[in-house]
Amino acid sequence: MGMETKTFKNLEAEVWATDLCSGCGACVAVCPADALRFVPGKTDAPVNIGYCKSENDGVPCGACYAACPRVDLAGQGRMLGAYREIVAARSAFPVENKQSGGAVTAILANALDEGLIDAVVTVTRDPWTLKPSSAVITSSDALIHHAGSRYSWWVPLLASLKEAVVTRKYRRIAVVGVPCVARATQAIRASDHDLLRPYAKAIRLVIGLFCTETFDYAKLVEEKLQSEKKIEPWEIQRLDVKGKLDVYLQDGRHIPIPLADLEECVRPGCRVCTDLTAVDADISAGAIGSPDGYTTLVIRNDIGRGFVDRAVWKGKLATGGNVDIAAIERLAAKKAERRKE
Repeated sequence: MGMETKTFKNLEAEVWATDLCSGCGACVAVCPADALRFVPGKTDAPVNIGYCKSENDGVPCGACYAACPRVDLAGQGRMLGAYREIVAARSAFPVENKQSGGAVTAILANALDEGLIDAVVTVTRDPWTLKPSSAVITSSDALIHHAGSRYSWWVPLLASLKEAVVTRKYRRIAVVGVPCVARATQAIRASDHDLLRPYAKAIRLVIGLFCTETFDYAKLVEEKLQSEKKIEPWEIQRLDVKGKLDVYLQDGRHIPIPLADLEECVRPGCRVCTDLTAVDADISAGAIGSPDGYTTLVIRNDIGRGFVDRAVWKGKLATGGNVDIAAIERLAAKKAERRKE
């Protein structure tokens, strides 16, 4: 900790008020007073409910500031980051709603079955409205059922970390999320802040997802798709973002929407993010660079390697197929050029 405790006021001035907030939910999770939250209709940054240990009682805290992935933009990840190996992989068992190769689901399902982890903090969605929310999943069956959730929709994912660690007392947690989430978990793991230690100790695995940007649910689904395009959420089978937004409908129709048409649906905080491949994760995953039906896995360290190897040994995960690393680098370079104007 520095000489002076940073409070939510510093976070508000430096990150929230400047449109830098990624919406990852880390500050919401680690606030010991439960005083930070996202409110409906105002999703660009969290709000404080009017209390802060430091501000009100002079008790040094600063947990929210210490966990934020956006207080140090200069140190943000770029390009492919450090890695041991990049492989194409797919689940070796059927995963009905899988996004690309179902590899992330396979790794996590195996880890739950083996007891390597006891909970997964991830994104799920309501199949009728497609509204996303964060969830704590503890069984491989439930995980497989929720596979293919749309990570391209913004949800303050790490807000569920508090439920997992503090309320439900899980001690071996896997977190699956986009690059800002991976960066926040890394900040928590690396911090010597007392209030962050219980979270750091409980996070065993971080899987980062390739991400160009995330969309606001209300703006994309309710305004763009429902009002403008007359597409109801329950008609949608899946959405894919690869240079454009591809909307696949249950009846087999496919509607491509150029990303330029979706500018106002993108979270403002995404515009400053330079990290495509979630360089702070243990394993990063995405569809870019792999053959159809496969997921690209970027194995970054020993932890990531161990989880992948065990899933392969147990027959849950199959690896093979060439990865087009240049294709990933091209998109990563494009994202790395983003700067605050």
